[in-house]
Amino acid sequence: MSDPLFNPLLALSPIDGRYANKVGALRDHLSEYALIRTRVWVEIQWLVALSQEKNIPEVPAFSEEAQDFLIRLAEQFSLEDATCIKNIEKVTNHDVKAVEYFIKQQMTDHTALATYQEFVHFACTSEDINNLSYALMLKNATTHVLVPQLNQLLSFITHFSHQYADQPMLSRTHGQAATPTTLGKEFANVAARLKRGIDKLSTLPYLGKINGAVGNFNAHMVAYPNVDWLQVSKQFVEQLGLDWNAYTTQIEPHDYIAELSQALMQIHVVLIDFCRDIWGYVSQDYFKQKLKAGEVGSSTMPHKVNPIDFENSEGNLGLANALLGHFAEKLPISRWQRDLSDSTVLRALGSGFGHAMIAYHALNTGLNKLEVNAQALEDDLQKHPEVLAEAIQTVMRRYGMHEPYEQLKNFSRGKKLTQQDLQQFVATLSLPPEVQQHLAEMQPRDYIGLAEILAKKI
Repeated sequence: MSDPLFNPLLALSPIDGRYANKVGALRDHLSEYALIRTRVWVEIQWLVALSQEKNIPEVPAFSEEAQDFLIRLAEQFSLEDATCIKNIEKVTNHDVKAVEYFIKQQMTDHTALATYQEFVHFACTSEDINNLSYALMLKNATTHVLVPQLNQLLSFITHFSHQYADQPMLSRTHGQAATPTTLGKEFANVAARLKRGIDKLSTLPYLGKINGAVGNFNAHMVAYPNVDWLQVSKQFVEQLGLDWNAYTTQIEPHDYIAELSQALMQIHVVLIDFCRDIWGYVSQDYFKQKLKAGEVGSSTMPHKVNPIDFENSEGNLGLANALLGHFAEKLPISRWQRDLSDSTVLRALGSGFGHAMIAYHALNTGLNKLEVNAQALEDDLQKHPEVLAEAIQTVMRRYGMHEPYEQLKNFSRGKKLTQQDLQQFVATLSLPPEVQQHLAEMQPRDYIGLAEILAKKI
């Protein structure tokens, strides 16, 4: 394994250098150590499953003590054990075969198990072990690390939407002043999209297979033709907590990894959109950012407090999606019954997830720095009374007035209107007195529709 004295400044990737403290939770799931440990777990579980199959008399049911020994070997697997396997690999030049030899070595001195060493990795191709290992790793990393981080972001965004449900804010469509909304409603829009993405991510299947060199149980049937290998395979994969895939070549075709990658990519697109919007709102002074003692915003401009967390998040989300996109496009493709091009790509799964974790951490940090500048929001609304033109022409339509849209267009388009200009226009309209008074007194901050209700319902 890596040198414990390794200096992060020498890391080729910022994931294991600059940002190493942000991705610690992933190491137990997507590191090479995690891969080796999970391979050991799968190999041992398969050996135990064979011992429980009555039509394989050469491997009788293990005693409770023998089975506990095997399970402990997997559950107490250490960095030292992984290092031992890496040393074996230096000789075999084959990572899965090194795992097999390691387990056999551990069984050698156990009287009740030594006889059954050759049933370790029985009828398996390396991909039987690898596909199950990666599926378990991805499932655990997504379920126990990514989804909780995403839910934390969702919780914050939802809380913000409730807290500022009634805070009026000028909208901008095409970058121009438009019908007002509320700050909370804009956060609610993001919360709804993010929740949908998390729900989809949380329901994706993780597929696995254990069916031999080309997916047809060839070796299995030659050795034990009376065993119901389809049932044994299905039961084994499902006992691991995975969905069984009966139709594969040598490799499980990785379609589920593509689906997982695409689901994460869509979530990240939502978050990139959000980062850019918040960045823009900070530039509009809608938000101020909490100061941190000693922090510098610019090497030359002392006044700067830059939205660096949102920029960092956006950049890392983009990096994550670049890798996830490659996973989705490449992994489901394998020449004929197997080529090895997926192997090196699968080893980069941790990098894709790592950039995602860095992004989530930065976004969470940035959100916790935000302070709403209510005065700036109000000032911006007051600068743009022309956004009430929509309200006026819509009421005119209700009361059957002639070409209301065209009247307001000629009156307001491209002009810098004041509240007084609008009041004077309204005064010329033949409307019921109470309606006319309501329109004359309306301020941009009042024209928010159901934004507050929608924000509170998310």
